[in-house]
Formats: sequence, structure tokens, C-alpha cells
Amino acid sequence: MKFQVDRDTFADAVSWTAKSLPARPSVPVLAGARLSVDEGTLTISGFDYEISTRVTVDVTGESAGTALVSGKLLSEIVKALPNKPVDFVVDGPHAELTCGSARFTLPTMPLEDYPSLPQMPEAIGTIDADEFARAVAQTAVAAGKDETLPTMTGVQVEMTGGGIGMLATDRYRMAIRDSSWAPGDPSVAVTVLVPAKALADTARTFGSFSGPVTIAVPTGTEGAPGMIGFIAGGRQTTSRVLDGQLPPLRSLLATSYATTLRVKTADLIEVARRVALVGDRNSPIRLSFDEDGLVVEAGGAEDAKASEAMDCTLEGEPGKIAFNPTYLLDGLSAVDAPYTAFKMNELGKPVVMTGQPAPEDEESDTNHDVYLYMLQPLRWDA
Repeated sequence: MKFQVDRDTFADAVSWTAKSLPARPSVPVLAGARLSVDEGTLTISGFDYEISTRVTVDVTGESAGTALVSGKLLSEIVKALPNKPVDFVVDGPHAELTCGSARFTLPTMPLEDYPSLPQMPEAIGTIDADEFARAVAQTAVAAGKDETLPTMTGVQVEMTGGGIGMLATDRYRMAIRDSSWAPGDPSVAVTVLVPAKALADTARTFGSFSGPVTIAVPTGTEGAPGMIGFIAGGRQTTSRVLDGQLPPLRSLLATSYATTLRVKTADLIEVARRVALVGDRNSPIRLSFDEDGLVVEAGGAEDAKASEAMDCTLEGEPGKIAFNPTYLLDGLSAVDAPYTAFKMNELGKPVVMTGQPAPEDEESDTNHDVYLYMLQPLRWDA
């Protein structure tokens, strides 16, 4: 096998594949990147039995063949090469890479031990790449990290003819994002629970592409699909899906709220970060609000305290609420809107945060409630 390829194109493709390879593979060959050349096209792929990746690039001077080499080592080498064409030749148990006067020899890995990559399932619809990236980022932030509760570590993707919804929770907070998409079949109704990390990594990569992201799931099988696939920009990735589904999170939302506190998102992020300096990681940030404004405060060890006042608008009764600082800042950053509304019915009960437009844009904005972040307050004296 041999080929010549543009250095930047090769580096980008290899780097993307290498990112999904396991740091501690269960068998050595799973750390490999599979390179296959046929009819002027190089396909680079990786697979660890949970996530598969494929990317294709054009090459010249090719001779068909397939080889398996260490993905992370190849990625580091290619990134360090000079900006010149890369020649890659496989000769028996070794691969030789030449770029200008730089020359590297790499051992190949046994192809016969490498598992067969899963086939991309059937496409069921497309979503704008930027919308996909934003929706995943806004929901994955609320997914759990505790592997002993695997269901909570996923983002639930609900795909119907009317739209695509993403939901996540770690039991202390939850996020819901509803988006428009283009289903292939208006009667489609598929729900899958995708590992949050795998989905977030995919969204970060595909969000930089212009155009649509194709979503694919197996059809014609009983029960929930066992995998989900995404295609964009000449790249394909599949991920296993988690067993089960999240609790009915939408049922936790009220139809109306007695109190709504509205603040500038960027200003509250700044203030919250500032007052949190006196506390430790879990010291609550306290918000007290009335018709005169909002006061944000925090306290820490050795009587260290901080408070800062800010403007707000209030509909409803004055009150006090306290939040875990990390969870609060995660929610504010995910809102991604000029203003954030805190909606509540009873102090001490879960608070819904949602983005809202600036007052001058309210009449033209009709899409500010597509994202909801619900957060359980802490005790005020915690």
C-alpha cells in the first residue's frame, strides 16, 4: 500500500480519528488507526467496540491496500511534520512515512486481530450542524458523571416528525432542548439514550461544518436501536446507545410560574464568579431578590464573605434562593441568551432557567423557550 497526501488534510483526518481511540485499550489493536486505500481515496477509521469513526480524504500516487498503525503515535508524528506532501508506504511489518527530509518508520499491527467496523445504519433525517452542536452542548452539561448510574450519563435524543428533543439529568438538575430538523419520514418516532461524552465529542467536531448533519439509526428491528450514527463533512461516526430511558422529565415542568426573576446573563455570570472566590467548590451562591433588585452573595471559611447588587426585573413575590455554584454557572453558560429568566412557584422547589431576548428584541423573538435548565436549590443556610 502507498499514497501521497496533503500534510494538513492528513493531519486533520488522523487527529480526529485518534481522539476517539481508547487510552487504555482492552486489546492492543484497538489503539490502532486503520488506513485503507482504494481508487484515489484514503479511509482512516478507528473502533473500540463502542465508538467507531471513519473519514475519507483524496490521495494521489496510490497503490491499494490496508494497514493498521498506532493512531495516537501517527497523529503526533503528522502534526509535527513540515508543510509538505506526505508519502506513506507499507512494506511488510513496517510503514514508512516521508515528508520532505523527515522520515519515520512505524511498526504495523496485525489486521487479522482487528474487529470489523459496524455498518452505518439507515439515515432517518438531518439537522443543521450549528443547531446540533448547540443543542448537544446545552443538554450534555446536565448529564451525570457517575458510571454506577449509567442511564444518567446519557443524553436522551427523541426524534419525531415534529422535531428533535434532547434531554439529560444527573438527578440534581436537568436540561431540555427542542430543535427543528428534517426527518426523512414524518411519522418517525425514535428515542435513543446516547453516552453524553460520545455525543458531545461528535457535536464539537461536526458543529464546525456548514450544512446538515445526517442522523442514522437501525430500522426494522424489535426494541430500541443498539447504535446511532452521524455523518457530516466526509466523516462518519457511530456510537452504542445505553439501555433504558430517562424518567419522564417533561412532566416535572409546570404550566405556569408564580415568580419570574429576569437578569442579564453575562452580568450574573461575572458577579457569580466574583463572589464565589471566597467560598470553596460547594459553598452555595445565594440570591435574594425584591422590587429593588438582586443581591448575590457567598460565604467561605474564616468568615470570608462577598456580596454584590445588580439590576433585575421581578414578577411575583420577593424571595431567597441558593445554588451550587458550578451548577448555576453551567446553566447560565448553557442558556446562551442576553437575559436569563428564573421561574419558580415555591421557594426551595426546583427552579427553571431559560434564555430570553433583550427587551428591544422581544417582539421579533419567538424561539427563546426551546431551552430549559431546571436546578434544585440548596438550603439557604447550607
